[in-house]
Amino acid sequence: MAGPEPVETIDFINDLSKRWNMAIIQGNTDEMIVKSTGSDKYTPPNEIMAASLKYAQEVLRPDQKEFLYELPAQLKETIGNLEILFVHGSPRRNNEDIFPNMDIEKVKEMVDRVTENIIFCGHTHMPVNYHVGKQAIINVGSVGRPFTELPKACYVILDYPDLSGKEFSFNYRFVDYDYKSAADKLAKLPFKGADKLAQMLIKATSRYPE
Repeated sequence: MAGPEPVETIDFINDLSKRWNMAIIQGNTDEMIVKSTGSDKYTPPNEIMAASLKYAQEVLRPDQKEFLYELPAQLKETIGNLEILFVHGSPRRNNEDIFPNMDIEKVKEMVDRVTENIIFCGHTHMPVNYHVGKQAIINVGSVGRPFTELPKACYVILDYPDLSGKEFSFNYRFVDYDYKSAADKLAKLPFKGADKLAQMLIKATSRYPE
């Protein structure tokens, strides 16, 4: 949702998941697209995002909606001696924000019942990481719609050289991409506010278009 090519993007991700056995989880907007019921949980934050949601629901094929519907909300993986939890928002909810500059006590509350060594999350599209005891909470940012000072695709590489131990490191990668072309495509989509969403690819002055 809120991107220039929802149909092509889902096909691309689905193909990657099959060819490379990639693990994929469901985001909150994926859930809204396939489970929208009018409840507060599935209500977009404003009219522009609602129009974007409606557009995605109209253009996606039935098989693509089924793909989104069947994605797991969370995934747990064990690599060597590391246990890793993948979530979209927080371990509690897929639409709970883990922002930069949060009170660490609030972060602790979010992960209170989690036992994994690493928690990877996203949702806010803002890269940030916290440490709670021996636990790392890593917001990986966003490849497709980054909310950073510079409009670069953002992701994280985990380095875990000794599978018998629990020492690891991680690095954020920021990659140039043709965000102006992406914005041009988005601005031409046939729903109200597409032009404002497009501007956010160039400069994200707020989290949601106004």
